[in-house]
Amino acid sequence: MRTPVTTMNPDVLVVGGGIGGLSAAFALSRLGLRVRVLERAKEFGEVGAGLQLAPNCTRILDDYGLLDEAKTRGVVPGRMVMRDAVDGDELTALDLRDLERRYGFPYLVIHRSDLHALFLRACRDAGVELLTEQNVTGYGRHGDTATATTESGIVHEAGVVIAADGLHSVARTLFVDDEPVSSAYVAYRGTVPIEQVDRPVDLSEVVVHVGPQCHFVHYGLRGGALLNQVAVFRSAKALAGQDDWGTPDELDAAFARTGDSVRQGLPHMWRDKWWRMFDRDPIDTWVQGRIALLGDAAHPPLQYMAQGAIMAIEDGWVLAAHAERLRDANGVIDWAGTLSAYEAVRPEHCRRVLTTARAWGELWHLDGREREQRNRLLRARAVDDYSFIDWIYGPTALFPEDEAAMFEPIPLATADRADTIAS
Repeated sequence: MRTPVTTMNPDVLVVGGGIGGLSAAFALSRLGLRVRVLERAKEFGEVGAGLQLAPNCTRILDDYGLLDEAKTRGVVPGRMVMRDAVDGDELTALDLRDLERRYGFPYLVIHRSDLHALFLRACRDAGVELLTEQNVTGYGRHGDTATATTESGIVHEAGVVIAADGLHSVARTLFVDDEPVSSAYVAYRGTVPIEQVDRPVDLSEVVVHVGPQCHFVHYGLRGGALLNQVAVFRSAKALAGQDDWGTPDELDAAFARTGDSVRQGLPHMWRDKWWRMFDRDPIDTWVQGRIALLGDAAHPPLQYMAQGAIMAIEDGWVLAAHAERLRDANGVIDWAGTLSAYEAVRPEHCRRVLTTARAWGELWHLDGREREQRNRLLRARAVDDYSFIDWIYGPTALFPEDEAAMFEPIPLATADRADTIAS
């Protein structure tokens, strides 16, 4: 049933009721602003399985007063382990307890629907107006306001419109004429009650098996009651230009070379649905007048950095922080300054994540001699070497000068030079 629209215009209109939209709505509602969220579906909900939340996200959840509840809904693992999908050998690991000490906040894994429900309840408790069956098909700029128009002709107006309308964003067409970029990879997911798992699994670990043009991830959810699994592979049908790609027959063929510990997990994958993996090229302009992009509308990534939902949550936190900073004694927010500050810092950070995710995907899926080089370099990494993640897991930058320096990539060929020196 369509939710009725109130007559008073909100201060902020958020288009999209996913994790990014709801978290931004909650962040802005904490400033005492009237916030309305438009969701195109008949009810609020989230499709998918597990999410990994690194310290740059749990730091924000703590600021929101939501971290303790998130921890009760999820799992705080002790290690993250990368293994070779073919022979099962451990390549490298992170001590997540030490990581928490370094960054001040935990690494958490949680069901996507549980995190979404957490933000939905927080928005309801904060008085956010939540409307369903509002399919936005157009946007307008009108001086100090902006509008979003639904397919039924309803015009919503607010001082600011935040477009969190996802990978296929309507609002993005105001900024750039582009299309989602296919990676030719596809993901299968599956969650199974732990008592139905027919192989030994250490739920204190997040494990990723990296293999030739495929990888497999598993970790516990909901206090260890569920095992979450993700199988990702490159589709030969996609590379051949076929429309019907990513099908279950390709799943089995893609993992034929992997070891028993990986193949034993495949029967537990959902076979009736799969997720083709797209991103978009980074863009620098996210703001036009009083309309701003947020989340996947601005920066949809490939999943290899496990930062997609996190970047969306960071977007809302940064936006709200600048709105609070630029609010005068009478409570009036300088929205032009707020949106300018938001756009000054977030696009560059997200560009780094998008481009690094693409590179990490290539690294994970190597074969032949390059796979051997990668494995030697990963084995040589010290467990307490955080040089590759300091830039991403530290505090979210509010200003460009606060953005941490990137890591220095290590060429694969250095593995051969190291072997030569050692011999």
